[in-house]
Amino acid sequence: MASYPEYMVAPIRQDLTSAGFEQLMTPEEVDSVLNAQSGTVLLAVNSVCGCAAAKARPALKMAVTSSDKKPAKLVTVFAGMETEAVAKAREHMLPYPPSSPSIALFKDGELVHVIERHHIEGNDLMRIVDNLQGAFEEYC
Repeated sequence: MASYPEYMVAPIRQDLTSAGFEQLMTPEEVDSVLNAQSGTVLLAVNSVCGCAAAKARPALKMAVTSSDKKPAKLVTVFAGMETEAVAKAREHMLPYPPSSPSIALFKDGELVHVIERHHIEGNDLMRIVDNLQGAFEEYC
């Protein structure tokens, strides 16, 4: 069951989907993308919170648009909405605890980099961008 009305989250979803992120709505979609045995996937766990709006989404968009090296696939799930898809994404992010917002980079089906909420809300925007770009440089 969704925690928020769709009309409220639609513009928040669009903030990432208009930047090239694919919205994953089901556990099967999450597994299909994150179990890929080749390539890189950047997963954003989106949320309605202020640190997602002020830091996570802007950092994701800046890092992706300004990097020479970047993940092959960009995907997102929405915390508080498609709960089964989010739960499946979080299984792939273990051993890291659930965190919204959060960002994970997968390479060849393996989790290689995670930015948790406390890394987002406790940092300035450019540090998050630098963190992401460093991960892209190393893994993409």
